[in-house]
Formats: sequence, structure tokens, C-alpha cells
Amino acid sequence: MFRVSNLNVSIGPIPVIRDASLALEEGEICGLIGRNGAGKTTLFRAIMGAIPASGLIELGPTNLLTSPSHLRVAHGIGYMPEDRRLVPEFTVEENVRLPALSLKMRGADQRLNWIFGLVPEVAQFRARSSLELSGGQQKLVALARALMAGTRMLLLDEPFEGLAPALARQLSEVLANLKTEGISILIAESNEVHVVDLLSRAFRIERGSVSPA
Repeated sequence: MFRVSNLNVSIGPIPVIRDASLALEEGEICGLIGRNGAGKTTLFRAIMGAIPASGLIELGPTNLLTSPSHLRVAHGIGYMPEDRRLVPEFTVEENVRLPALSLKMRGADQRLNWIFGLVPEVAQFRARSSLELSGGQQKLVALARALMAGTRMLLLDEPFEGLAPALARQLSEVLANLKTEGISILIAESNEVHVVDLLSRAFRIERGSVSPA
């Protein structure tokens, strides 16, 4: 359903991702495990078109490398960056709605209500500024925003980093509930501690090379 083949990314003359390959089935949750600096974020940014790459990135029959970066979200991919990237001037609900607004998505209200049912804490502070939230709460908002676009695929970059234990358990429950929705999820983490019970498989990334864990 989602496949990366022989992906290469260089920053200047330096190769950062080297012939990376991985694949996920529909509805599968997999891990991308590697220490800081191993290439996890670079791989995700290449998938989203934020940096140039060569190789093959397929979602169903579509080669995403042929799509401009601003249109890749339209194929049903949601991306949760490690640093959240919320718009500080916007309310929580406005941040969550951003992908729907940029894509002029049909059924956005229904999708938003589904997300609020899945992550009710986000609904509770929907009218608040994102600046008023704790770091953990902002992570939940970033996940909700990714879910707005991610009808087929989610890329979650270090979603558990810095979370208090209670929020980490809550996030695990949300992701476990997504298994029944047919959404494929790739979770990048530095280790398997928080995700081991969620994953069907894991990939190891080291110095930009990917291998089965």
C-alpha cells in the first residue's frame, strides 16, 4: 500500500539517506527506529517533498515523487513533525483545520468531529490559542492536524518524545484505535520503549540506511 524503494537524499555533497527501502500494508503500524541524527526526520521530509530525493515513493499506484510537495497531502498523507509546527496565532481548531482549508477538503466538518471523538482532549481546548498549551497538549493537536489530512497514511516523527507518562498512554490508546480505520502509520522513534506494543514490524535506520529490525 505504501512503499519506499531505493530512496536517496543528499544535503549538498553529503549523502544522508542511502538506498532506503521499506513498505507498509494498509492499516499496518510500523516503527522507524534510530538514534538522533540517523536520518529519520530527513526520510520523512523527503516523503513529504520538503527536500529533493531520488528513487520511488508509492502510495497505492501513485509515485509521490512525481507530485509537487504541496500536493502530496492531497493523496491522504498526514505528517506530524517532531517540533509540532503549530501556527501560534491560530486557535487549536484552526490549526487542526489547516490541511482541510488548503486542500478545500469536502466533509471537513465530519472529519473534524471524528477526530474530536478520537482525541476528546483536543476538542476540550479547541478555542484556545496553541501558545496556551503544554508541549504534550501541542503534540496531541499536531496529531489531530495530521489526522485531518491523513486518511490513508500517517508519518509521526518522535510523537512520544517529552510526553508525561499519562499523555504517552493516552497517545498509545489513540494510535491503537486507529488500527481499525485502515490507516497505515509509520512512527519514527529513537527506541521502541513507547511503541513496542503498537507495532506489527519495525525498521532500523542507521547512517541513512534502512533495514528490518
